[in-house]
This record gives sequence, C-alpha cells and structure tokens, in this order.
Amino acid sequence: MARACRRWGVVAAVVVLAASAGAAVAAPQVPCYFVFGDSLVDNGNNNDIVSLARANYPPYGIDFAGGPTGRFSNGLTTVDVISKLLGFDDFIPPFAGASSDQLLTGVNFASAAAGIREETGQQLGARISFSGQVQNYQSAVQQLVSILGDEDTAAAHLSQCIFTVGMGSNDYLNNYFMPAFYNTGSQYTPEQYADDLIGRYTQLLRAMYSNGARKVALVGVGQVGCSPNELAQQSANGVTCVERINSAIRMFNQKLSGLVDQFNTLPGAHFTYINIYGIFEDILRSPGSHGLKVTNQGCCGVGRNNGQVTCLPFQTPCANRHEYVFWDAFHPTEAANVLVGQRAYAARLPSDVHPVDLRTLARL
Repeated sequence: MARACRRWGVVAAVVVLAASAGAAVAAPQVPCYFVFGDSLVDNGNNNDIVSLARANYPPYGIDFAGGPTGRFSNGLTTVDVISKLLGFDDFIPPFAGASSDQLLTGVNFASAAAGIREETGQQLGARISFSGQVQNYQSAVQQLVSILGDEDTAAAHLSQCIFTVGMGSNDYLNNYFMPAFYNTGSQYTPEQYADDLIGRYTQLLRAMYSNGARKVALVGVGQVGCSPNELAQQSANGVTCVERINSAIRMFNQKLSGLVDQFNTLPGAHFTYINIYGIFEDILRSPGSHGLKVTNQGCCGVGRNNGQVTCLPFQTPCANRHEYVFWDAFHPTEAANVLVGQRAYAARLPSDVHPVDLRTLARL
C-alpha cells in the first residue's frame, strides 16, 4: 500500500505542475505533439515488427495503467510526462495504427534500437531509423493536408505544434562502441563520428522543417557510460562511469546544442536543446535529494549490475523501483523519467535547456 501511495504521489506531482502552469484539461497548450526517438520514448511502434528490441511483455509496464504497451519502463516515459504537462488528456499514441483524428493531435514515431545512421541497431533486427521516422512524418503531413483541406491550413496547424527529437544514443551504444558488430569505432575518431552524426541529423531536421516543424526540441544523449549495461561491461568497480563513452557523447551534445542556434536563423523556427546529459548528471550526483537511492543497477535484468540484458519475460523486478534510477540495463524508471520530463518542461537550472524549456516553447 505504501508503494501505491508513492506511485500516485509521483503522478500527482505531474498533475500539480501542469495545473500550476495553466494547463487546462480541455485545452492543451499546443494543438499537437509529435515525438521522434528510440527506445527511451518508443511506446509501441516496435510491437509488431521482427525485432529483439521490444518491450510489450511483463514486467515492462508493471506500473502503467495499461500494462505492457511497448514502453521500455515500469511506467511513464519522459514524453508521457511531457504530454501531460502540456495539457493533453491522453498520452500521444504510436504512429503504428494511429487514426486520422489522432494525427491532428500528434503521434509518436519513435522506434527502439533506431539511430541517426541507417545501420545502427541492425543486430537487433528491424527498427525504424530516424530517416524512416521522418518519412513517416512526411506521410502523416500529407494525410493532415487532406484532413484540413489545404497545405496552408496544415502548415498553420503544424507551426503551433511541439516536436521533440531524441536520437543518437544507439549510434553510440549499438554502433560506435560495439566493435563486434560495427567498424565505425575504427573508422572515425570520436570528433569525426560526432560530425558525421550531426551532418545526417541536420539533413533530416531540414526535411522536418520543410514539412512544417517549427517548435522543435532536440533532446541530447544521456550518460550512456553510466548505464548498468556499460558499468557491467567496462567499469572496474561497477560504479564508476565509463569516461571514454561519456566523453564522446559530450562532443555530440555540444555540436547538437550549436545546431539549435543554426536552425533558429530560419524563418519562423523556434528550436531548443534539452540537456538530458546534464540533468542526469545532476540526478546521479545527488540521488537522495531527488528521492532516489540506487544509481548503478537495473531494477530488473541479469548479471552484474542487472546490466547484461533487458528484463526477461515475466521476471520479478525489484519491489522498491521508486528508489531506482534505472529500470533495466539501459532505460530509466518512471521515477527518473518524471524528474527528466519535469525539467525539460520547466527548467530547474539554466543549464537544463538552451535557450528555452518546453513550457516557454509552447508559448512562442
């Protein structure tokens, strides 16, 4: 019963923050919200494709009202938290199987194991790369033009929507730092690899901009070198983060933040950067102040740090998951996702965002 009370306390905190920001249940702050990303925010797009990167089985969703849905968490993802803070009644649905009416209020294109590079994650089977997600968005835009009647009306509608794009984690985790399957680690220095990723990212963001995306939040890559998986494999004591991985990711994030400034020179563009790396660094540095205790182990999993694999089907997870940063070998718990989602929406520190948080972006 105590755990149930804490669970509802987390949800209540999200609702209270939304209400304090003036988010009325019947009037979202923006007309629609579109999500691009990987397993951190996938909510079911991988469920019906031939992939090992799936989470539509217990214990995933153990704390989610709908049970296992394809979310790689025990409960809410960051975009679930953000959608509620923006005032949406329902969570943003996956693009797979979305209705025409749902396209009007936004869909989630994210796919587990997806990357900026086409080959990223291929050892896990099928996935929808960032370019594939952008193609699906372009298809959705054409449907919106048909629904709304003409391109100008659709463009006006889309210009007020929020877009969050969180790509790049797998390009490091399931590509650059996986020499058994990929040779990018020997082909590129970390600086060259970051440049390659940013070049590809830029082209796809331009395609999104050409198709109406104006209020766009680029979500940085988190501290992959601190995940239970990397701690299990490469940390001598299972606690100290893997610096060579985090150092490479910081290079990418710095360039991604700079990309925001470039896009904000385009007519009508309002791009911003969400510093997930910094937010997680703050949480890991002082977990107790955020109500968390366990930072280096998954709540469920196998092996050292519970970091060898994701949750096994029907595995019994830890009981005190509200105290864990990580749910499995790679993905945060709902408790951590709530903290990140809240700070993306309403920055706690100036370093959380550049230049504005999502609450401010919605008003522009």
